Amino acid sequence: MNAISRSVTTSLICMGIALTSAAWAQTYRTVDYPGALDTSLNGGPNIEGDSVGSYDNTSGVLHGGFIYKRGRFIDVNVPGAGPSGTVPFWITLQDDVLGAYYDDSGAQHGFILHDGHYRTLDFPGAASTQLSGMNPQGEISGEYCHDVDCNDFHSMIRTARGQFIGFDPPGATLSWAATVNVAGAVVGVYFTPDNTMHGYLLFRGRFTPIDFPGATSTGAGANNAEGDIVGWYTDHQNLTHGYLLRNGQFHSFDFPGSIETEGAGINAEGLIVGLYVDGAGHLHGFQRTPGREW
Repeated sequence: MNAISRSVTTSLICMGIALTSAAWAQTYRTVDYPGALDTSLNGGPNIEGDSVGSYDNTSGVLHGGFIYKRGRFIDVNVPGAGPSGTVPFWITLQDDVLGAYYDDSGAQHGFILHDGHYRTLDFPGAASTQLSGMNPQGEISGEYCHDVDCNDFHSMIRTARGQFIGFDPPGATLSWAATVNVAGAVVGVYFTPDNTMHGYLLFRGRFTPIDFPGATSTGAGANNAEGDIVGWYTDHQNLTHGYLLRNGQFHSFDFPGSIETEGAGINAEGLIVGLYVDGAGHLHGFQRTPGREW
């Protein structure tokens, strides 16, 4: 599953991380691709609320990607992609889309969709590449893999000048960089040798772990221009919940009636997108509009 700052708040780096249970009148909306068996919103939303996602057909096979724009679905499919299709992860205000597509061998390649034209962009020498975010300066985040199946994956940034930089947080065995915001702050996920998943923030050369209090694992899915971070965590009952990390405080949330929720993106207005699992085990995309406080 997804599996995904206005000066990134120094409170996250320097202060203790607090947990709040305040609940306000947030609103949720399900987003399902017409006729699909499973749908997920993988990234965005941009400031206009446009998101990107992917869906499985009724046979349970990954079919393709889409832009979700003002209630409309616009297909995103890289020409010549293999049977596993196209998976978009990011959309800019200009509607440029970034993601990955599978070739016939099962290898993943990064792509950028700009003005109706697809361009492949791969980490040099990598067996597989995913692109998952881009800031207004043109810096791109993602992951590269040493094997086609992406069992050995690592974080990457492509600078605005075109330089590829691979990295892992200290002590990590595996990692991926989810998004990079306007301040150059990167958030992502890493695994330690005991196979525990953690989120991370990389800002001005300093790594800060992101762990939801009391959770057995935590992932950071995206950050916005305000320094807010969304993601997911797993509790001791092995249940997965979404979270928002704002000004050093964690806020937990779940799509109503779901058995699993993951936050995958957040814009500057606080609109969150992601996926949830229903009681029958099917995936759905969602939008969460903030309440009075968060």
